[in-house]
Amino acid sequence: MITLVLIFVMGLCVGLLGSMLGIGGGVLIIPLLTLLFGVDIKTAIGASIISVIATSSAAGAVYVGHGMTHTRLGMVLEIATTLGAVAGGITAVLLPARYLYGIFGLVLLYVVYSLRGLAGSEGGSQPTGLLDTSFIDPLTGGQVNYGVRRLKAGLAASFVAGNISGLLGIGGGIIKVPIMTLVMGMPFKAAIATSNFMIGVTAATSAVIYYGRGYILPDVAVPTALGVLAGAQIGPRLGGRARSGTLRLIFQVLLFAFAVQMLWKAIAR
Repeated sequence: MITLVLIFVMGLCVGLLGSMLGIGGGVLIIPLLTLLFGVDIKTAIGASIISVIATSSAAGAVYVGHGMTHTRLGMVLEIATTLGAVAGGITAVLLPARYLYGIFGLVLLYVVYSLRGLAGSEGGSQPTGLLDTSFIDPLTGGQVNYGVRRLKAGLAASFVAGNISGLLGIGGGIIKVPIMTLVMGMPFKAAIATSNFMIGVTAATSAVIYYGRGYILPDVAVPTALGVLAGAQIGPRLGGRARSGTLRLIFQVLLFAFAVQMLWKAIAR
């Protein structure tokens, strides 16, 4: 019983932070479940997938209500992401756990490195005529107008994000947010909001595969998902008022710490 409560509290904290950063929380849930609670990595991935769906449902609705989500772009990119998630989910159930630990650690290091280039991305690119839109920044109260660049590159990257999501159960947000910001020219907060809108659909695709293989265990998945769902109700309200630089710094520190731990587990097994 104590373990269930602790898993719930962990989910609450992860849901809060994950929804603020648009990553779904899976990138934090999997290392925490495996390192702190001794859960098998494939079972942790199954719990993460259910939690990602919960985060997307709760946080996505808040961001859409605030007008920060680029829903048209999200629906276009989700076509490629879903196809990638199917391929990744099938691959994941066939790979040994050691390789999953290693892949996970390397992906985290990539994201930490890529986020260095996000400074100054607050305003996004100038309107281009392609999927132009705007939103009101809750921090400043000003209107942010921006356009979308390199849609084809974004679609290709979304397939990769979906593949990683299905492979590791992390929602794909850790790839989508940097890609939408660095490659497609979106403001950081708009990328976070759009990622939250998309990750639930991506996770639901791979959830079918993990459920069929018996990797979604209620004793782990339910308290995790309930905690994440509660935290995801609060995260978007705090994240919209936080500075993007602060969010990036928190994101980088956490991911680097977990990357080192996951790579160590891959080597030590």
